[in-house]
Amino acid sequence: MTKIRKLVIPVAGLGTRFLPATKAQPKEMMPIVDKPIIQYVVEDAVRSGITDVIMVTGPSKRAVEDHFSPNYELVNLLKKQGKNQIAEEIKKISDLANFIFIRQKGPYGNGSPVLSAKEVIGDEPFAVMWGDEFFYAPRRPQLKQLMDVFDKYGDPVLTACQTDAEGTRKYGIIDGQEVAQGVLKVKRIIEKPGPQKAPTKMASLGGFILTPDIFEELQKTKLGKGGELWLVDAIFALSKKRSIYACVIDGQYYDTGSKFGYLKANLDFSLRDPELRNDVKKYLKQII
Repeated sequence: MTKIRKLVIPVAGLGTRFLPATKAQPKEMMPIVDKPIIQYVVEDAVRSGITDVIMVTGPSKRAVEDHFSPNYELVNLLKKQGKNQIAEEIKKISDLANFIFIRQKGPYGNGSPVLSAKEVIGDEPFAVMWGDEFFYAPRRPQLKQLMDVFDKYGDPVLTACQTDAEGTRKYGIIDGQEVAQGVLKVKRIIEKPGPQKAPTKMASLGGFILTPDIFEELQKTKLGKGGELWLVDAIFALSKKRSIYACVIDGQYYDTGSKFGYLKANLDFSLRDPELRNDVKKYLKQII
């Protein structure tokens, strides 16, 4: 089985749900406590064995590229100031992986950045994760859980997570058959069906292991909702030719692309931080 080494992260979106904060700042660079959202995504991937991170960017995303590029001037300044610990943390960011930045080509939609990475990926399976959502899974990161399912079945793997009635209005819902504990063989994905029409409450979230035949399907896929190219449409077309699986992730999901999800992530991570935990608890008791 080919080892999965490459990860595609689309970061070309405009982040309109966070305007005006994202007018000049990429939404992926908004901080959760003291790290940008996208760094949590990359660290999850690196812990899973990813060595090459391909970020598909667009205009106004220079801050993402700068964050993962070396900054020797800053590191040397911090060392001169005796701030060796933070200097080392800054240096480690660019050392996490081999970072490749390419500009998105083609129409809007989350399928276009994946197709834009075709030449860099080549003929090997690869991962896709979004830059504004992730799982807190300290025991076994999200991407490693997907990789383990791929290693067993050799077919594309989607991220699945139990949701509620409201979630059936926000996410694609998976209709599938359980073939092992926490593993579903996907029959179909219904986009935001609502509680009345949802066959299950198993949401399809960001995080995929895909095989290179997805590129052919993306090239043939017609533009969908909003005149955009959607990855899920290509995955559905691929599912008619080969099996697709979904892995129910063991971890806490954070949708930091929504305002409440972003605030929740900051609160949860501040409560996990040993330096902040006690002060945050005291403040919460004061205001509640």
